[in-house]
Amino acid sequence: MKHRICVAGNIVVDRLYPVRGYPARGQLTQILDGISLSTGGAVPNTGIDLASLLPEAKVSALGFVGRDADGDFAVERMTARGLDCAMVRRSGRRTAFTDVMSDVVTRERTFFTHAGANADLVPESIPFDEIDADLFHIGYILLLDGLDAPDGEYGTKMARVLAEARRRGVRTSIDVVTETGDRFARLVPPALRYTDYCVINELEAAASTGIALRGPDGALRTERIPAALTALRALGVAEWAVIHAPEGGWGMDRAGRCAAVPSLRLPDGFIAGTVGAGDAFCAGVLAAAEEEMTLPEALRLGAAAAAMSLSQPGATEGVGTVADAQALIEKYGF
Repeated sequence: MKHRICVAGNIVVDRLYPVRGYPARGQLTQILDGISLSTGGAVPNTGIDLASLLPEAKVSALGFVGRDADGDFAVERMTARGLDCAMVRRSGRRTAFTDVMSDVVTRERTFFTHAGANADLVPESIPFDEIDADLFHIGYILLLDGLDAPDGEYGTKMARVLAEARRRGVRTSIDVVTETGDRFARLVPPALRYTDYCVINELEAAASTGIALRGPDGALRTERIPAALTALRALGVAEWAVIHAPEGGWGMDRAGRCAAVPSLRLPDGFIAGTVGAGDAFCAGVLAAAEEEMTLPEALRLGAAAAAMSLSQPGATEGVGTVADAQALIEKYGF
């Protein structure tokens, strides 16, 4: 098989609640019709997107779910969408879940999450001898308690896992979750020392490097992005450091060459939901790496995969093949 990819980390069941405006503290808002249940987290989102983009690839899921109905739902959904779930273990904890409040007016999302079975993912629980892959992607840093824990030798348990994958000749990739607080500087840099591909958004990049990428008015400071990419590479990213935002994608390769691509020029009414767009961008970049594309080509594919994701309310339903992504680029342009 040409491509063998293992996607490890968070497996979550998402309950999506459409709301008409997010309320102030202590206030009320209305939940509208259209409540939906879906899988979420790095493993289902990025894994399913990779399986869609590269339908002939073997994409394996690795993580934990509970012995409950949500766990059954997650495994059934991932299997139906093309993932090999042999390395998805059952836990005594309940399956992780996230309640997603999706504002139908602003398209903004707010997340309330429970770690559940994801906390069981620790270095000792990862069956490295069973992993048949040439690329090992794991996420999300800051949402995996067992791997965010300190490690005397590597800095964090996540860094230990990435180092072991590297030792076995497997390329590595990480993703990070967006959160407020000061944990980025402590948890992200140790992992980057053992990372080949880092694909994160502008807020995560800013928190990881200390370089603010949005001004007080919220405008993206594109002139600062090369410095942030340089900082990510200096922290250890070996192949591609990539930053994505609603405005586009930027990257730097191992030779220090930069590339950039704007977002696609999508027509009014195209965007049905934004859940999973970042994971789709990441999957597009990783699919390009598997296909041995250049970094500029990878950014284009990432942007197109994110656009496909935006076409449907769910995180993964809109993503098609690499050929579908190229067709979307030809149709709408950047």
